[in-house]
Amino acid sequence: MIQLRNLTLQYGERYIFRDETASIGTKDRIGLVGSNGAGKTTLLKILADQEELDGGSIDKAKYVTIGYLPQDGIVAAGKTLYREAESAFEDVISLNAKIEAASNRIQSMDTASNDYNETLELIGAWERELENYDADKLPSRIESVLHGLGFEQVDMDRQTSEFSGGWQMRIALAKLLLASPSLLLLDEPTNHLDIVSQRWLENYLKRYQGAILMVSHDRAFLDELCSQTFELAQGNLNVYQGGYSYFKTQSKIRKEQRLRSFKNQQKEIERTERFIDKFRYKASKASQVQSRIKALDKVERIEIESDENSIAFSFPPAPRSGQTIMELENLCKSYGDLKVIENATIRIERGDRIAVVGVNGAGKSTLARVMAEVEPFQSGNRKVGHNTVISYFAQHQAEELDPSHSVLETLELSDTGQTTTELRTALGAFLFQGDDVFKKTKVLSGGERNRLALAKILTQRANFLILDEPTNHLDMRSQDALQRALSNFEGAFLIVSHNRAFVDSIVTKTLEIRKDGLSLFPGNVSGYIRHIEQQNTHGEETSQISEKSRSKSSKNSLSPKERRQKRAALVSELSPLKKKAGELEARIAALEESQSILEAKMLDPEFFKTSEAKDAIATHERDRISLENAYEKWSRLSDQIGEKEKELEQIASK
Repeated sequence: MIQLRNLTLQYGERYIFRDETASIGTKDRIGLVGSNGAGKTTLLKILADQEELDGGSIDKAKYVTIGYLPQDGIVAAGKTLYREAESAFEDVISLNAKIEAASNRIQSMDTASNDYNETLELIGAWERELENYDADKLPSRIESVLHGLGFEQVDMDRQTSEFSGGWQMRIALAKLLLASPSLLLLDEPTNHLDIVSQRWLENYLKRYQGAILMVSHDRAFLDELCSQTFELAQGNLNVYQGGYSYFKTQSKIRKEQRLRSFKNQQKEIERTERFIDKFRYKASKASQVQSRIKALDKVERIEIESDENSIAFSFPPAPRSGQTIMELENLCKSYGDLKVIENATIRIERGDRIAVVGVNGAGKSTLARVMAEVEPFQSGNRKVGHNTVISYFAQHQAEELDPSHSVLETLELSDTGQTTTELRTALGAFLFQGDDVFKKTKVLSGGERNRLALAKILTQRANFLILDEPTNHLDMRSQDALQRALSNFEGAFLIVSHNRAFVDSIVTKTLEIRKDGLSLFPGNVSGYIRHIEQQNTHGEETSQISEKSRSKSSKNSLSPKERRQKRAALVSELSPLKKKAGELEARIAALEESQSILEAKMLDPEFFKTSEAKDAIATHERDRISLENAYEKWSRLSDQIGEKEKELEQIASK
């Protein structure tokens, strides 16, 4: 579908891409990984035509459409939430506008005129086009996606300008999903999602009909979705046929093999150079020397990537605390008339490692602020245990940094009790290396300020850490360093995070925030999600069993005559359904064959130079929509047929 050919991009002396080549297929699920600054976002922007290359090309079939979700910066205004999401269907809106305008014109036309007949034909053609889009189902699709991303029904008529930054990004994501481009480019799509919305997005993307290329620092999310990995490292684009865990294993093997090849090549080069130096001026060896010099010039030198060593970082020793770190009793927190936390009761003990989950707006960050005594509460009790020393990291902690201090001074002036060497090691874990530590905070990017704020909090002596989304803006290496440090931390901690892969291996309890209070689950976040899904499944099964019992009881009450009549009615209903299903199956087979033929032609770049290319592309897109609609209708019919056949079996068994 898309070919990346010999991509080259250079910023000063640093290569982002060095003559790199890869391809993206129609249904590919690709995770894009690499350290901060490797060029991940740059590649997404190039594919979205927002940045240019120094060399190379990106070849894509004309039917390909691309949708790009950046990390932030998108703001929608001027429409309600529903109308903004609806704008993803520009073609449908345009067709409806044409039909409405033509319908208004036709009222004043002479019914015997040619214009009247032509306008009628146009309206009919446009209405048939709308049928292909299944326009009558668009409202339910729009609401389904918006609900999945966490919006409530009452939000539908709210102005988009009323929503904050995180919700603005959800609006942008909803529009992309509804538009269904051939290739989705997603840059950290889960950054603004809670656990529930993230799980919904995972399931939605698994069923997505196009290709996906995504950047994410959430390993569990990548492993769940991706079957291929693109790694950007020092100007190289390395392709792995597997998800993130597979990539981690194979990249290590590949680097070891490349290092062995490099060492063997260096030995051979050294032997050749020694021969040349030894016999350079000996006439009898002149031809052999020249031969080796030419051979040496032709050698394609193996380059090895500099090893990104693991960063060692550890917390200062935690002061000894009492058994109870903190206790909340029936705590309530409100903003005016809005109740955010109600009847919160929990005891946190020494050594507890807790992940906090809940839908957006449930009060996760508010609870963290109340526990850290940053915000007051209206009622209830908050008791701090003996010798509890709290260190709190907020999502917006970076705003409190002094812009006149350097990176290193920021830590030195926070009275951590650590040496300069220890502080520089900690800064290295958060990507401040070499002369970076002497930069003033006022020149740092938003992501750099967040990392510095996190480093400042984590180098202070404490025995209870309260961390609100600490992994935002951290690459995989920094996440690894923080994860290892938290594993070895001697005190207790409570983490608000949507990053399952980060918290799963270090927490032992999961705290769910609900409207009616708190619930503590013994286990990590993945275990909690499985528990909730099992509960939901059990609830559905119980409901289905009850329904079947009611149905069975109803059937038992039928007389023999009534059962015969019921059976005849079901057979009568089944016949047209099966006929329609057969017709749809034939249509699906024909459309699939047509798509296969067209896609085979489109694989050849020369095809797009022919006169039939334009019509073929239009046909391919029209048939693609028709095929999706046919599959959906066939699926619904199959369900109806299955239900009626079960009823027949139940009647026959009486």
